[in-house]
Amino acid sequence: MALFCGLSFWMANPCQAQLQTCPVNINFSTGDLANWSATTGLVGGSPISYPAPNAGISTLPEFNIQTTGIRVITTSSQDHYGKFETVPVVNGYAYNYSIQLGSTSNSHDLNSGSPNPGGFTRSVSYVINVPPGSTAVPYTMTYAYALVLENGTHNSNEQPLFKATLQTKDSIITCASPQYYLPTLNDAQSGGGGGGGSSTGATLDSAGALAGGFTNSPELFLSYSGQAGNNGTWLQDVWTKGWTEVTFDLSQYRGQQVTLSFETDNCRPGAHFAYAYVALRNTCAGLEISGPDVACTNSSLTYSIPALAGGTYAWTVPSGWTIISGANSNILTVEAGATGGEIIAQQSNSCANLKDTIQVTTTPPTVAGLVNADATVCSGSNSTLLANAGATGNVVNWISSTNGTNWTSLNVVANQYTAQNLTATTYYAALVQNGPTCRIDTATAAIISVDEKTVAGSIQPSDINVCLNQPLLPTLQLAGNTGAVVNWQRSADNTSWNNFSPANQQSSYQPASINSTVYYRTIVKNGVCPADTTGAAVIRFYNTAFPSATISPDSSWICYGKSAILNATITTGTSYSWSTPSIVSGGNGTVTSLPRNLTVTATPSATTDLILSVNNAGCPNPFTDTFHINVAPPIRVFAGNDTVVVVGQPLQLNATVNVPEANAFLWMPSTGLSNTTIPNPVAQYTNNDPSLITYKVSATTPAGCQGTDEIRVTVFKTGADIFMPTAFTPNGDGHNDQIIPICVGVQQLNYFRIYNRWGQLVFSTSVIGRGWDGRISGTMQASSNFVYMVQGIDYLGRVITKKGNLLLIR
Repeated sequence: MALFCGLSFWMANPCQAQLQTCPVNINFSTGDLANWSATTGLVGGSPISYPAPNAGISTLPEFNIQTTGIRVITTSSQDHYGKFETVPVVNGYAYNYSIQLGSTSNSHDLNSGSPNPGGFTRSVSYVINVPPGSTAVPYTMTYAYALVLENGTHNSNEQPLFKATLQTKDSIITCASPQYYLPTLNDAQSGGGGGGGSSTGATLDSAGALAGGFTNSPELFLSYSGQAGNNGTWLQDVWTKGWTEVTFDLSQYRGQQVTLSFETDNCRPGAHFAYAYVALRNTCAGLEISGPDVACTNSSLTYSIPALAGGTYAWTVPSGWTIISGANSNILTVEAGATGGEIIAQQSNSCANLKDTIQVTTTPPTVAGLVNADATVCSGSNSTLLANAGATGNVVNWISSTNGTNWTSLNVVANQYTAQNLTATTYYAALVQNGPTCRIDTATAAIISVDEKTVAGSIQPSDINVCLNQPLLPTLQLAGNTGAVVNWQRSADNTSWNNFSPANQQSSYQPASINSTVYYRTIVKNGVCPADTTGAAVIRFYNTAFPSATISPDSSWICYGKSAILNATITTGTSYSWSTPSIVSGGNGTVTSLPRNLTVTATPSATTDLILSVNNAGCPNPFTDTFHINVAPPIRVFAGNDTVVVVGQPLQLNATVNVPEANAFLWMPSTGLSNTTIPNPVAQYTNNDPSLITYKVSATTPAGCQGTDEIRVTVFKTGADIFMPTAFTPNGDGHNDQIIPICVGVQQLNYFRIYNRWGQLVFSTSVIGRGWDGRISGTMQASSNFVYMVQGIDYLGRVITKKGNLLLIR
């Protein structure tokens, strides 16, 4: 309930609480123009009238085009140019309805090539029957407006326009009758574009527009200024003014009629648009302060009243409160003190002199407290009751998180919350608020830790055979478990089980000795989850001696292609076998008497583990032992390619080997060699040496491993020369299939060329040992005569040139 004071009695009379009723549909709450009168038309022309009551009419056309000129808005959206809501919230008051006067249409939309007929105008008005009564009792009304005007660059009196008019029978109440247009500097010339003697080319007074509360919209508009055709220009020439409220007091007009009108006009020439939004409050009870009546101590709060055009403001706040801002405006920001009291607002202008008081109490700041208490549960089916304690305020929501950083709303408003069926560790916190003006705070979270369900796993190996006197018993190993071992159990019959004492909580178990069949299992438990038990693993006892044997040596080293001698003595057993019998001389066998001594040779081609297995009839487990045989890699020697020389020509030999350690060389025979124990001796021959010599070269490692190779040297006793066959038979039988020059004592072949009977080159090479196979471009030639030319340089540097005929025989 608000308190109101009239202008003439403000100082003398106390304010009284009043309840005033607003005119029907003054705020468009019926969703139409009921009780409002409306007009549309051309500026300066004959308007089209839509007199009241207009019940059921929510839209009116704009002159004689399809565009809507007046419409009632019941659902808010955002204006394209101003980016403000079309149904506003202003000074803490939420309007529910508004109207739009006009649109972006202009005279171009008449599709006329004739001189511009002028701009559109639209207006609505309401005749207010001010109720009779005392003039000391305020009868106030508040409206809000927002504007969108396109700059027409005309003189100011021809620019797009919005105006509100509050009119009595004989005057206009100017304080509630604002008028807006985009001001220009009046330097335009008459007779400009658009016709009708209008002016154009004026410069916008940007500073004046900004001072009037306008903002230049970033959205472009396709302007048709001065054009009756179809081409427009995109301009950033739209200016907007956000929502502004006006409050006026009609108490001095008790029992009279007052008319409230709103109007938008395009520019007088008509090519630039204007439109506006208008909304009215549905309260006429004088001044009302908007803001909370319960304040949180030390919090920042906002209180507001509708603005008065040209008004002055004064606020009073309770003792201990601090005014942060707005002491001389209609919006006050304060910091609440520890105690409550009265907040008083006073405003006045030539239209009204108003006062309101709101009684405010205080509440302590929020204390979030903490959630009791941390707990641990088993994954799956679980339930934990959580409660918030030590808080000042009420729980407004519960939140949860699985990582303590990202939280999810649980949409639960209660002091307690039951966490159920968790499968992962989760944090829970309560959001607490001590009244709507206190901030929401988060309680200290509780952590519900979740243990995975126990999984006992299995014991490996699960089925084991053990013979009498078996020296190495197998280790039992728990695998695939979730949780820790509580204890192991043993049983003689897989029915009655006994716990280990003391308890064995290790994941493995090594039996000390076995003299009867026995079963084992483990009990596993993970955290708070119930325990689980593995299936049984059995060790089966056989009362037959475990086989036994000794071997020598357990490791040996041999050259590639050689054999290792292996010895074994079987002391218990009935048969034996080898893992790779193909490399062992003697193979598998039966033990006819004990002890059984074995001596065998093994010839592996690579390093090998050769396993001896000994069995004893009646015992399912074999005795095994391993001979490890290291085999050196094969030694590959290359003596070089077979070659030919002449008497007196030095021949450089060069043997290579794949194993660097094989560095002891020996050449045989020694005929003509400069040295027989190096890899690269020089050979030189006399007429007394054989015409064909075959050398064998060996390379030996320090360990005695050896590799060999041979090379054949043909010795010509004719002197250095190039010999050419006179014919060849390339028929693919492997004999005489190519024609190749025989270079004796020649160190370099300059060229070997073959021409056909027409002098065309059919083959050419400079590589010794390469010849022609009788093909030209892959096609075998028929029998024919050819000419050859060959040139080389002998080992003494002499040039040898030969040419002649050769015959290809098919």
